Amino acid sequence: MRYLPLTDADRTAMLGVIGAGSIDDLFADVPAAARLTGPIEGLPGHASEMAVERQLRGLANRNLSAGDAPFFLGCGAYRHHVPASVDHLIQRGEFLTAYTPYQPEIAQGTLQALFEFQTQVARLFGCDVANASMYDGSTACWEAIVMARRITRRGKALLSAGLHPHYVSVCRTMAKFTGDTLVTATPELTDGAPGDDLATLIASVDGETSCVVVQNPNILGHVADLSELAARCHEKGALLIVVVTEPVALGAVRSPGEMGADIVVGEGQSIGVGLLFGGPYVGLFATRDKYVRQMPGRLCGETVDAAGQRGFVLTLSTREQHIRREKATSNICTNSGLCALAFSIHMSLLGERGLRDLATLNHARAAQAAERLVKVPGVSLVNGAFFNEFTLRLPKEARPVVRAMADRGVLGGVSLGRLYPNVAALEKGLVIAVTETVADEDVEALATALTEALA
Repeated sequence: MRYLPLTDADRTAMLGVIGAGSIDDLFADVPAAARLTGPIEGLPGHASEMAVERQLRGLANRNLSAGDAPFFLGCGAYRHHVPASVDHLIQRGEFLTAYTPYQPEIAQGTLQALFEFQTQVARLFGCDVANASMYDGSTACWEAIVMARRITRRGKALLSAGLHPHYVSVCRTMAKFTGDTLVTATPELTDGAPGDDLATLIASVDGETSCVVVQNPNILGHVADLSELAARCHEKGALLIVVVTEPVALGAVRSPGEMGADIVVGEGQSIGVGLLFGGPYVGLFATRDKYVRQMPGRLCGETVDAAGQRGFVLTLSTREQHIRREKATSNICTNSGLCALAFSIHMSLLGERGLRDLATLNHARAAQAAERLVKVPGVSLVNGAFFNEFTLRLPKEARPVVRAMADRGVLGGVSLGRLYPNVAALEKGLVIAVTETVADEDVEALATALTEALA
């Protein structure tokens, strides 16, 4: 994007048109604590182009890339092997430069790719219909809550203790503007089913509940059967929303739709999309056919043209940029088209059998790692059922242990103290993610680093 400079007169004129007294007024909703009061520390001031490049390169070299060390980070963003063919195909000119098909009749290739993506997501989630992708998993989660309010005409959502805290944070931020009541909880390191509060949720659903939001596998890696919770929600006229942050798990775990979920959302990053420093990612959204007109985003459909030839159209497009405008179901339903294409290509390369094999390999690697790590003195496993992510209880606070392992060149998991900084009961928890990219020597390096960090 080109940099377009403005004069002081230009800025004054623009502020006058929108009725703002100064540029600072545009950031009034940003908390003062989050605003910079001076230059960014560590960045150079006025310097030559070569000097700036040299300093920025030095800063970049301080990063430790996921592929350069034994890697066990997860909690919503996972390192999987993405075939080189995925990157090769998405960089073809017709894909890389394509954007939202505002004139869909001349964007048949883009529409067909999105149609295939929708089909894959719907089958993966066990739902009738999926949209053409969302911004990311966290905003898709919030969109599902708003959708449930439109359907049930109720404003209270129950959020499981096992829902990713970053997703909860996004929902809290958005609820400030809608008035929705969010009932939240903090997970517990209960042996066998960490973070599983299904019994509490079942007992809490009442006639004022719009929806229950539960993650599976949850933030601590526990996998649960949600069928009983789904039945309770439907008995009380509420919807069950299931969040999936690791879609590879659905190659081994029963789909949320099969368990009775009404809306299924998730993060598609782990299929076709790299870690990318946290984004861009791709939100997944699927639901039952009877709720399709309340679904945010866009839906691509298949039809035939005047000559009887197969063709693709935008069947629904309830976005604020289209005809619905202020009546649209969403204004943050960005279609992450290129990431959705990467997801779809990788899924096509895998196929159903390949996805099942990949899921089996992930679980086997994780089980192997868990068996090895519990042999470290003072370490115990709190999970019962898990997929490729599990939680350990350490004999001391996990945050400095994670730092000590990083100093030894091992990215050894995510400390619960980082995710829940004010919850003392969780500070000894360490979440370990193990994918097909982890080798035997990586597990041994983690066990060694953990032993030394706990000594």
